[in-house]
Amino acid sequence: MAYEVVPYTEADLDGMIAIWNEVVEEGMAFPQMETLDHKTGVEFFGKQDFVGVAKVDGEVAGLYILHPNNVGRCGHHANASYAVSSRMRGKKIGESLVQDCLHRAKELGYRLLIFNAVVKGNDRAIRLYEKLGFRRVGAIPGGFLLKTGEYQDIFVYYHTL
Repeated sequence: MAYEVVPYTEADLDGMIAIWNEVVEEGMAFPQMETLDHKTGVEFFGKQDFVGVAKVDGEVAGLYILHPNNVGRCGHHANASYAVSSRMRGKKIGESLVQDCLHRAKELGYRLLIFNAVVKGNDRAIRLYEKLGFRRVGAIPGGFLLKTGEYQDIFVYYHTL
């Protein structure tokens, strides 16, 4: 299966919003609880430093957002989030998104990519990040509210660019 990671365009928004909302509704990776509609999606994706989409046969299969993780003296820290359609998982699309993100973050002048909240139990993401050279800094007990109302630990990861 051939796919490419490219900057998003307005034509990609509906597919991006559907995938983003799918991950939000799964409740295992993103801190957001509210889904996006077209208006809030345009605003949300438009505020990012960069948004990349993975396309399979012209259709959005996954995406990432890249933005600052901090300001001022820590303004060289980036943060990112990744989402792959449940239909397309297990096809290495997430790996391509992360690799593209590492490249784009460096191009934008960032020196570190930091993940503040990788949820314990998100094993695919954890394996991928560690495979790509991210280092786990530590764990924050009960840092993520699950859909069940229980709290799950989160891990902090970083990658030097």
